[in-house]
Amino acid sequence: MAKNTRGGALIHQSGFDFLNALKKHNNREWFNANKDTYLHELKQVEAFADALLADLSSHDVIETPSGKNSLFRIYRDTRFSSDKTPYKTHWSGGFKRATQYRRGGYYFQIEPGNTFIGGGFWGPVADDLKKIREDIAFDPAPLRKIINSKSFVNIFGSLQGEQLKKVPRGYDAQHEGADLLRYKQFLLIRRFSDEEVLSEQFRKEAGKTFAAMRPFFDYMSEVLSTDSNGL
Repeated sequence: MAKNTRGGALIHQSGFDFLNALKKHNNREWFNANKDTYLHELKQVEAFADALLADLSSHDVIETPSGKNSLFRIYRDTRFSSDKTPYKTHWSGGFKRATQYRRGGYYFQIEPGNTFIGGGFWGPVADDLKKIREDIAFDPAPLRKIINSKSFVNIFGSLQGEQLKKVPRGYDAQHEGADLLRYKQFLLIRRFSDEEVLSEQFRKEAGKTFAAMRPFFDYMSEVLSTDSNGL
């Protein structure tokens, strides 16, 4: 098995092989028959998540205590879904930023053909969303400067997330930040090819991607921890 000369964990081809096989045989009988393989590959992903956490902790305060605790269960909740397959066909995990002033989080998903590193605000509560929109309405320049920066565009392309079709009620449809006011989610996503994921550089690139989110998170932390008087 390959070793990472940089001292961090790797994503292995065997993990992709397991996920591809699971996608073809997504049933409890097959999964139970291959449980030992699943547990082995899960340990590999836990080691990768531990390495990511160590990288994150060098530049942010993370509440998630370990790589193992960051991982989401592979078992799907099918109660309210038309898709009754019992298992996810990817590895994924998230890291929560600590304290109320560091809202938002980091996310990773590892899946053949669909791996990405992400972060931001998937479902901001109504009060947070209102604060963000009020700050954009007051002056969209700070956020626009971040998402239009060369480094942001090179890594993330553009700000992503679900948007309203129109500017929300109470805001000027002709506002210079109208495009930003329509966002309901604020997501930063960088996608990786399978070749990139299986390379020794992936952990390093994943860490760099998380670090590149800090200007965005710093902006959001200030917006969400400051009242209408700027205090």
